[in-house]
Parts: sequence; C-alpha cells; structure tokens
Amino acid sequence: MNWIELKSEDQLNVIKEQSKLKPQVIFKHSTRCSISAMAKGRLERSAAPDNADFYFLDLIAHRGISNKISSEFSVFHESPQILLIKNGECIYDESHGSISMDEIKEQVSA
Repeated sequence: MNWIELKSEDQLNVIKEQSKLKPQVIFKHSTRCSISAMAKGRLERSAAPDNADFYFLDLIAHRGISNKISSEFSVFHESPQILLIKNGECIYDESHGSISMDEIKEQVSA
C-alpha cells in the first residue's frame, strides 16, 4: 500500500481536483484505537486498485483536517473511516468493521 500522508487542509483541494481524473480514497485512522489498527492492517494486506490514490490521515495528530473533511464532504465523523471521492464529492463512506478493500475496489470501478 502506497499511502499519501494527508497532513494539511490544502491537500483537500488537491484531492477534490484529482478526483475529477481518478478516484481518491481517504482513510481516517486513530492511532489510539485497536479497531482502527485492524482496519488499517486489513487494507494493507490487500491489493489496492491501481486506478485510485490512497490518502492516510492520522486524525489524532490532525483533528482539524478530520473536522474539515466532515464538513467539506458532508459526512459524519467516524474512526476508522474510508471515504471515496469522485468528481469532487464523497460518493461512498464506511467505517469500523465494514471497511473492505473488495468494497473499495467495487466502488472505484463503478
């Protein structure tokens, strides 16, 4: 898994613009949560689709970015959480044990 670290709010504009060219995936991870660690591990053991960029947000270190994501993409904050951004909008989000690379692949291909 080649994570792109999400560590500034300015990157959200880049993600929105890039999502017009190819899907952008944001994984919001809490370094203090064992469920989040399990979800991250499952993702990293799976083959990611080549036609999407994967961003990693340490929401403990960057809570402000997490809050901005919630308001920018109109999603309720959860952790762990996956968001799929296409054409500037969040078209899919999932959290906790429901995070699955197979589902992400399906949504990316849709």
